[in-house]
Amino acid sequence: MKPYKIFSDSSCDLTQELLDQYQISTIPFYVSFDQVTYQKENVEITKADFYHRLTTESVYPKTSLPSVEDYCDKFEEAIKNGFDVLCLNITLKFSGSHQSAMTAKSIIMEKYPDSQIEVIDSILCTGAQGLLLIEAGKMQQAGYSLSDNAAKLLELRETGRVMLTLGTLEYLKKGGRIGKVSALAGSLLNLKPLIVLEDGELAPYGKVRGFKKAIDKISDMLSEYFSSQNLRYEDFEFCVITGTNMEDASVLRDKLPAVIHKTIEHPIFILGTTIGTYTGPDIVGVCLLRKYNA
Repeated sequence: MKPYKIFSDSSCDLTQELLDQYQISTIPFYVSFDQVTYQKENVEITKADFYHRLTTESVYPKTSLPSVEDYCDKFEEAIKNGFDVLCLNITLKFSGSHQSAMTAKSIIMEKYPDSQIEVIDSILCTGAQGLLLIEAGKMQQAGYSLSDNAAKLLELRETGRVMLTLGTLEYLKKGGRIGKVSALAGSLLNLKPLIVLEDGELAPYGKVRGFKKAIDKISDMLSEYFSSQNLRYEDFEFCVITGTNMEDASVLRDKLPAVIHKTIEHPIFILGTTIGTYTGPDIVGVCLLRKYNA
């Protein structure tokens, strides 16, 4: 069986330790605060610098997807070194990154017709996309072929969810991503939105008064979902996400074991520029995905 490399765009928000553990390579998004100079996230601009500028500068940042050339360079390098390619991308409903990767696949396959390249729309983002990548890495380490890994990922992606709350909807409004969530606007009454990412897009869940109550409600959202779908917590992996709100994210992470009846193994994932531009720094949420061997 030919070995293969796993790639993802940088919206997966995995820590460098997890990327190294599962030998996953990322292809970065770009961000610009002046719409002239674009910097590669995690390469030319750190997450800390991004959030500092996001919260202190009056100019709203713009993100740009990895180019076809970016993907071609990575895919061709892997193939030249004797590997096939597995690539997972952020939901197509949020970005054209998947389209860039698919175009790159076509170009590289013409040049190397005996190679195999699998490009998958994760229909997820941030920590849920990261959890899907971790499962891909686990399957690779367990001896799954590229084709079997890709087939299983198409099943697993349907089980992914992100349940979150935001300090404000202003960033979603500015970025033009408010969509169905506009129904939750209620800042004048200190109402905070509860949002679910499902089927590749954001959907409103409800709203409560006050940010602390909204964070507490995420636990209820989780238990309600598992109960309504007749799911078992032990079949799933979980992680907590935030921008810079480590205090509240830590509170949620400490609270969840009492709900899911197990500890959360992963560290808190910090959103990069791809999603952080649209959520702002105060986001707190939980991501979940079924294990490949559950």
